[in-house]
Amino acid sequence: MAANRSSRADVRNPLMALPSARLVDGLGDDAREALRSILLDIRQDARTRAEACWRAHKGPMALYWKVVSVYAGHIARLLRQAEVRARQATREKRGTW
Repeated sequence: MAANRSSRADVRNPLMALPSARLVDGLGDDAREALRSILLDIRQDARTRAEACWRAHKGPMALYWKVVSVYAGHIARLLRQAEVRARQATREKRGTW
């Protein structure tokens, strides 16, 4: 039986609870997108490395790379959420949805 997981964003992404998480809101669109792109590449590379380590029976290294992949994904998601908030703020200023 699957456990019920919270749908709250701060439970799904614990990095959102960090005091500095909102600093990404101050980044420009280009900087946010460039950072997000790098982090998504890191996430994919780390996943690939984790799978290779697991197949080679190197459990501790597989765990390390899996953790790297998860954290890179969480940070990339923070950047995406900042982009969404910026768009919403722009729409609210214009008064359009």
